[in-house]
Amino acid sequence: MSEKNIVYFDLETQRSISDVGGYSNKAKLCISIAVTYSTATDEYVIYGENDLDALTTQLLKADLVVGWNHVGFDYPVLQAYVLPNLEEQTLNLDMMLDVKERMGRFLKLDNVASTSLGTGKSADGLDAIRWWQEHKKTGEYEPLRKIAEYCAYDVKVTRFVHEYGMEHGFIKYEDAGNIIELPVEWA
Repeated sequence: MSEKNIVYFDLETQRSISDVGGYSNKAKLCISIAVTYSTATDEYVIYGENDLDALTTQLLKADLVVGWNHVGFDYPVLQAYVLPNLEEQTLNLDMMLDVKERMGRFLKLDNVASTSLGTGKSADGLDAIRWWQEHKKTGEYEPLRKIAEYCAYDVKVTRFVHEYGMEHGFIKYEDAGNIIELPVEWA
């Protein structure tokens, strides 16, 4: 366990960007499931739409919040539910933004995870939206379990990419068939 409380964070939405009319309407996406992993407790926690005060409390108590596009995507979606401006009140490492700053373009988490770790994501966000729609239509809870598993796996992959970068001082990604090492300075 780390002395620092690093909280890894991801969420899934009920709607797609096209459903709400574009990126400027992220607050309308609505959360289906959010997941965190805390190094202080060594636990994954799953949050539903009614548990977002507890999620916010965990994020505010973190020494560092780590995610992949959480500042540009997850926080704006969550902001529709909570009072504090999380980006301003938390210390964040958005690895996607850090990678963009270092190399001038965005990379997908799946590319970095697959190349650095040998394993990628288990599904994609559109699958999670379909599962949410299935849950709303049928009332069954199996689709919610699928969303929670997928989101928790993304948090795990995010954590492992961060840990890989801390341990090795670089991450790997694939570009046009070539494996490239990108130096990082993550703590």
